[in-house]
Amino acid sequence: MNTLSFSISPRFGHSTGFSLLRTLRGSATVLVAATTVLTGFANARELGNSAQQSTKKNQTVTPAPAAASTAAVKAATSTASGRIVPSPIYGVTIDDISGLSNITQSLGKLSKKPTTRIVFDENVAPSYYRDATVAINKVSYVMGEILDSQYVDTVTVPGYLDRTSQYLGALGDVVDIWEIGNEINGEWLGNNADVVAKMSGAYDLVKSQNKTAALTLYYNQDCWSKPANEMFTWANANVPSRMKQGLDYVFISYYEADCNGLKPNWPVVFQKLATMFPNSKIGFGEVGTATRTQKADYLTRYYTMKIDVPKYVGGHFWWYFRQDMVPSTKPLLNTLNSAISAP
Repeated sequence: MNTLSFSISPRFGHSTGFSLLRTLRGSATVLVAATTVLTGFANARELGNSAQQSTKKNQTVTPAPAAASTAAVKAATSTASGRIVPSPIYGVTIDDISGLSNITQSLGKLSKKPTTRIVFDENVAPSYYRDATVAINKVSYVMGEILDSQYVDTVTVPGYLDRTSQYLGALGDVVDIWEIGNEINGEWLGNNADVVAKMSGAYDLVKSQNKTAALTLYYNQDCWSKPANEMFTWANANVPSRMKQGLDYVFISYYEADCNGLKPNWPVVFQKLATMFPNSKIGFGEVGTATRTQKADYLTRYYTMKIDVPKYVGGHFWWYFRQDMVPSTKPLLNTLNSAISAP
């Protein structure tokens, strides 16, 4: 590897404090700046998106209950199994549900019905997301992210499974796709055996209720520090056979700034992915850039990408939808509309 690796989530651009780290990551000249950013790492890790956390502090939110028993995990129920999401998928990501009316208005103005991936924050009860998920469900398909990759190592295996059970029970009737693992091969997710147990256990819970399961891998060609975490190497070694055969979706998260600006040969990458997961629909589960001058180019390039691989469904799930396209008067909403309307 010829880049500087911090072995932490590449998406610390989620919050203001980490956007510098996302922009700088991978450059040999960033030691001083990175050190400055990382001095606040421990506190910032707990705060996550500062604006989002501030919003929550002003609301009455019941903390997620302590780990439930195995019997309780198995007993989670919901009233529906989710809608079938048509292909192609026009995905966007919401990492903060404050300003809900503006969010739903922007979603409603998209020229194609989107699929909105809602990031369920750490240490937050599913009841906090109920009203927002119901509202978003009315204008969009919904993918629920059980826990963002940067927080996976902050919970135990039982805690991750209990969280999955709680969210399934509370939101199973309004979530269409369940993302049971996010950037799952990332080097920052913690002990590998625990990561595998969290991923496979969440998958089993979702499929036991006949719901739709998605797994998001992190594409890291030439930008890993541990060879075992290279995307295909990790997936081949750690994704159980039942998941390789049974996952409904397998997505790829990719940020060019994290991998030296590399533009991979995506048809080759997705063909290899389709071979490994022969029954899964495949696509991008997360893309984006924090660099304002590059956003329009990224949006257009990814959302108009043509990949002639069976079961490729697009996706993309632009991470910065709320920041870039809410309210609907922001110009990038028109950029996205043009991209998804392109022939």
